[in-house]
Amino acid sequence: MEELIEKIMKLKKEREAVFLVHNYQLPEVQDVADYLGDSLGLSQKAAQSKAKVILFCGVHFMAETASLLCPDKIVLIPELEAGCPMANMIDGEGLQKIKKKNPGVPVVSYVNTTAEVKAESDVCCTSANAAKVVNSLDPGELIFVPDKYLGRYVQTQTDKRLILWEGYCPVHIRILKEDILKLKEEHPEAEVVVHPECRPEVIALADRVLSTTGMCHYVCETQAVELIIGTEVGILHRLRKENPDKIFYPASDRAVCDNMKKITLEKVLWSLEEMKYEVKVEGEIKERARKAIKRMLQYSRTD
Repeated sequence: MEELIEKIMKLKKEREAVFLVHNYQLPEVQDVADYLGDSLGLSQKAAQSKAKVILFCGVHFMAETASLLCPDKIVLIPELEAGCPMANMIDGEGLQKIKKKNPGVPVVSYVNTTAEVKAESDVCCTSANAAKVVNSLDPGELIFVPDKYLGRYVQTQTDKRLILWEGYCPVHIRILKEDILKLKEEHPEAEVVVHPECRPEVIALADRVLSTTGMCHYVCETQAVELIIGTEVGILHRLRKENPDKIFYPASDRAVCDNMKKITLEKVLWSLEEMKYEVKVEGEIKERARKAIKRMLQYSRTD
């Protein structure tokens, strides 16, 4: 392992690369990150980076977003098949249809979407800033795609009417109300922190509803020693590493994103060696998608 990491670091320096790594990645991949975070934080780091090469350890839409924000840089993803099932639940044609049924209604799309969906949107959002983005827009009615559960959570924080798409995260819906109740019974002193992609009945049992980076900040600040964490289990590595004096329980051992786990250190090395797989957005959708993302980042400057 040490020899492999040494090769990776040597080649990273030669390529003038920066490693952006999502909180759900394998522990050993997280440990080589220059920046570890969620979609919002990594999007911001991509925009700010002076590196020539961005190696994105996450799923495809994240690398695509980095490419849109950094057209002058080479953006690589070590595993081309690392996709997002939620992002695949909506396409540009599907969004066009809902727009035709609701003419003139602005579209807020979750960043967990393809570039063609972003191009059909007025602004993007993340789980960290979705409510802020929605409340900043003037109209009283908005189209919100694709995650219906995030949309339902945002609906509780706004007076606007949200027209929702029937998308969801297959990982977060595996976390059940019964899981939380069982853990609360076993650990009555534990705080419950869950992701807003979870089911409404799970969110109703939570002490805090936060994005992954929000979770990382919160658990450092809370006085609670025990915490039940309702999101993809990969984040537990970071939480335990940054908070060795606290105890973390996964809300469900079933909350595993197989796509996130497809990236390994061996693939990271291969990606740098072969400069593959490069992620680029071409054609007329590029500028339109970039505009929606840049609007998202404007709303996020004070987050």
